[in-house]
Amino acid sequence: MRTQQTHTLKNSDSFKQNLLAWAQQFDDVVRLDSNHYEQNYSSYDAVLAVDAFTAIQTDYLDAFNTLKEYQALTKDWIFGYLTYDLKNDVEALESNNFDGLHFPDLYFFQPKKIFLFKGNDIEILYLNGVAEELENDFELIRNYHTEKKAVTKNDIKIRLRIHKDDYMEKVKTMLSHIHRGDIYEANFCQEFYAEDTSIDPLDTYNKLNAISNPPFATYLKMGNRYLMSASPERYIRKEGKKVISQPIKGTAKREEDIILDNLLKHELAFDEKERSENVMIVDLVRNDLSHTAIKGSVIVEELCNVYSFNQVHQMISTVVSKVQENTNPIDIIKTTFPMGSMTGAPKISAMQIIESLEETKRGLYSGAVGYITPDDDFDFNVVIRSILYNDIEKYVSYSVGGAITSKSDPVKEYEECLVKAKAMREVPES
Repeated sequence: MRTQQTHTLKNSDSFKQNLLAWAQQFDDVVRLDSNHYEQNYSSYDAVLAVDAFTAIQTDYLDAFNTLKEYQALTKDWIFGYLTYDLKNDVEALESNNFDGLHFPDLYFFQPKKIFLFKGNDIEILYLNGVAEELENDFELIRNYHTEKKAVTKNDIKIRLRIHKDDYMEKVKTMLSHIHRGDIYEANFCQEFYAEDTSIDPLDTYNKLNAISNPPFATYLKMGNRYLMSASPERYIRKEGKKVISQPIKGTAKREEDIILDNLLKHELAFDEKERSENVMIVDLVRNDLSHTAIKGSVIVEELCNVYSFNQVHQMISTVVSKVQENTNPIDIIKTTFPMGSMTGAPKISAMQIIESLEETKRGLYSGAVGYITPDDDFDFNVVIRSILYNDIEKYVSYSVGGAITSKSDPVKEYEECLVKAKAMREVPES
């Protein structure tokens, strides 16, 4: 059981910043923030959960059943992540590529303290065992002050796991699979990394979020492992009997000149290759949702609409379904994971080819972070445009990727990767 309080704040953004700084004392932190981006589907503007009362972490083996048992046992809010490599639990696949980050494949925790923001209102939920701390914590957070650190330029040497010439050859190999009919589309990713490197995770997140201002921003702390994400993409959401998936496929850079920027946006909207990428993934998502959907309920609400973010224009579609009231939420997640936008079509073949061509285990990159409520509703993002950090290993990593189709030009695909990597590249070096 939880004790609940609601407060109206004078400045919710200021309180959110204080709250995240205050949260650093805990080993388990998840902060999700929409940055006030207008969305058709949203319960909260921001959410923060801290301090595990119970938790699970596991490798991929039988991971979804473990999560199902944990979720049924807690019957409470749980927050956490799913790594891309849970594909090995869903299908007979393997992940044998290099891993410098060493995140567990699945991790969820039942937080003692939860903060839910909507407009200027904040709803605070504390487990009854720590309810006496609520009033004191609220006052402490409201008046929280952090010492300003001296501005120092980081001497971080970012390296490429796949160099340009190798990238071109790998894309050509993927194209040969497409021309042979093995796949229609696959998302091919590459890692940028730094070894023997220390960063300030909170400062890094704040800088990344300020640059990108995305609708699915995430700060995650799990002991000495961190995720700082500027994700623009929702993976999947459940509201009552309705399930919503919003895949992104199709990218164009932004320009400061308004006329040129609008031209790029217009060109993206009518780009045959980008639209074909999106439509193929929409078909895949429709198929995934059909596994748990009431017959005839899978609908494409929007197709190939272009949205603008600070760094890029993106083409987004919205696919929805309805499920029976007794449908287990974990079954919905398992039958749609990994998300189509980060795999390809057909899904299993695409994942096999991805594994053979990529050099790095994806781990949390192209996985998902989110929460499940006591009412079996949930909301999860796609972990892209993200920096990952293992403080023990002193290893910093960010990955970018793009959809390869029969119309792909390896040079343009490489250039698109650099556009997507721009914010992550700037932040650690600033």
